[in-house]
Amino acid sequence: MYHRDHAPIHLHAKYAEFEAMFSIETCDIIEGDLPKTQTRLIQAWMEIHQDELKNNWELLQQDNATFFKIKPLQ
Repeated sequence: MYHRDHAPIHLHAKYAEFEAMFSIETCDIIEGDLPKTQTRLIQAWMEIHQDELKNNWELLQQDNATFFKIKPLQ
């Protein structure tokens, strides 16, 4: 996520030469492409942490942008 990024609420993911933008609301890719395995892992992680992702998005829209680390899949 980036400070004061544009709507819709989303996150950016990179893997090797691939990049994709995922909707936080739906967990779907809204731009770009990733391999299927990595896409599924990111979507699973996003579903588990959807509330935290939404909170971080809101925090990053403020002037004094801060955010909280979110645990990886285990």
